[in-house]
Amino acid sequence: MAASSRESSTAPRHAREIPGWDRETDVVIVGLGCAGASAAIEASRAGAEVLVLERAGAGGGTSAVSGGLIYCGGGTPVQEKCGFADTPEEMYKYLMASCGPGPDEAKIRLYTERSVEHFLWLVEQGVPFKESFYPDGGSEPPTDDGLVYSGTENAYPFNEIARPAPRGHCTQAEGAAGGLLMRKLLGAVERADVKLQANTRCEALVLEDGGIVGVVARVERSAYYVRARRGVILATGGFIYNNDMVETYAPLLGRCSYRVGTEGDDGSGIRMALDAGAAAIRMDAGDVSLPYYPPHQLMRGILVNRYGQRFINEDAYYGRVGEFALLRQEGHVYLIVDDEIFARPKGAMELAAVGETPAELEAELGLPTGALESTLAFYNKHAAQGQDPLFHKSRACLSPLTHPPLGAFDCRVERALYAVFTLGGLHTDTSSRVRTPAGEIIPGLYAAGRTTSGLSAQGYSSGLSIADATFFGRRAGASAARS
Repeated sequence: MAASSRESSTAPRHAREIPGWDRETDVVIVGLGCAGASAAIEASRAGAEVLVLERAGAGGGTSAVSGGLIYCGGGTPVQEKCGFADTPEEMYKYLMASCGPGPDEAKIRLYTERSVEHFLWLVEQGVPFKESFYPDGGSEPPTDDGLVYSGTENAYPFNEIARPAPRGHCTQAEGAAGGLLMRKLLGAVERADVKLQANTRCEALVLEDGGIVGVVARVERSAYYVRARRGVILATGGFIYNNDMVETYAPLLGRCSYRVGTEGDDGSGIRMALDAGAAAIRMDAGDVSLPYYPPHQLMRGILVNRYGQRFINEDAYYGRVGEFALLRQEGHVYLIVDDEIFARPKGAMELAAVGETPAELEAELGLPTGALESTLAFYNKHAAQGQDPLFHKSRACLSPLTHPPLGAFDCRVERALYAVFTLGGLHTDTSSRVRTPAGEIIPGLYAAGRTTSGLSAQGYSSGLSIADATFFGRRAGASAARS
């Protein structure tokens, strides 16, 4: 281990600058969340000697504090046991419609075709799934049920594009199950005889002949040089905890009150790769959730903008609602309810106003005179007939708001819980190889998970992050081992 006086930097080093390699291995993996763990398992299975460098004291990362939900479909055993028919083609049509604009068609096609195989791989690693369905969709269930609607599959417009099916596969634990998921994956990593070096922070990539041949890390205050004979895999998470990067690339996301992730989501892997000539895409994209339900009776209310107008079907997945509220309505939104459906939302949300009539309520909110009155009159007229001609909300969520008093929950971004994480990252192909801005492959460099731009370009369904990270983490491990 060589001491270094050079300031910490993500700028790449050339191999000729390295005073001596402290360690050599076939594949170096940076980060041990679910992407890094999946990469390690597959690289080892392919015969490579694998070393994982983890900045924390142990593996887990953001995956360990997640809900443990995995978006799988196409006809998994859990789907079939619960009585839901699904095919890779229906899953493909839904993801292409909901993960855009501009989703990666090749990645979505590959994942949907191999999603059942990937689910079985997770089971092989010891991840448990109960063959039961939780009927109240949204995100991970509070029970240990194994299947849930975790997106907008059964709401407009997607229920007219693809046959709805629940695809949120829940690791079997009550509530958030990311910890159990990671314990199972880390156990598989241990069985694969992968070497782990914790408390080691990677700072830069090492270049030689146009490719990546190693990393510069730091152990305590000393530089530590590791040569990778076959490849380096970056699995370091996103950048939601890097204020400078959020302000530069995705300033709207910085307005959200709750950042989903850990301090490890600081964009370090992205920055190392960018400095080494990589391309990043969709860096302004993020998942923005506005959890105004459960209770699900609140879907029978209406969401209005600063002009008193509806802008979405309220039975949509709250990740889609959050995206529309922040990105299309500048985060200025209210949820209108009447006394019949009144309940406190799941998220941190307070009443902004109460009124006996629509006119009183809009005056309290400072909305344009007559706007909310007109919106409610039109909505109530059609809801009484089981119709929503503007946004096609399902009949089950339609009822006239005619029981005073009326209330408005404050869903403005400064006042309500908006949960957010980044979706943009390094540009990779279906083998998890990192590309340059010209579209060329950087030899020896791979990436997976939130370090990359994956299945989703903008729209999101719960469970896609872990699905993306584990599937393309596997692809990264296998690709690097074969190179």
